[in-house]
Amino acid sequence: MLKEFKEFAMRGNVLDMAVGIIIGGAFGTIVKSLVADVIMPPIGLLLGGVDFSDLFVTLKEGTVAGPYATLANAQEAGAVVISYGVFINAVISFLIVAFAVFLLIRSVNKLQREKEAEPAPKEATNKECPKCFSTILIKATRCPHCTSEIA
Repeated sequence: MLKEFKEFAMRGNVLDMAVGIIIGGAFGTIVKSLVADVIMPPIGLLLGGVDFSDLFVTLKEGTVAGPYATLANAQEAGAVVISYGVFINAVISFLIVAFAVFLLIRSVNKLQREKEAEPAPKEATNKECPKCFSTILIKATRCPHCTSEIA
């Protein structure tokens, strides 16, 4: 059983998938940081100093009565909240990842189309009879038109 598992784990597809998952996780972390630390602060500044990660709606107050200045304060108090600002950040992160995957797939498809567009060199199937110059099969030993023998 251990030997079978080793063979399964060392297959090319499984290793490729593992590498893809690891790279994808790292890419997701980079995109999350890009959204939270680079993209959203200028957008929040343009909208009057809004921090999207602190946008929330209180559904039920916690042990300490609100209003709560930040999402962290509301969560510490045990308030039930809808954190739509965090959701907006997640949607933007998803759109960036989806766009990057789209660009990757688009370039791979373009390379495949170019590869398919190149015609494979055709193997000759016909030849010309040296006596009557008609087209005959390459394997023919006698011309069907003039009946001469072909070397």
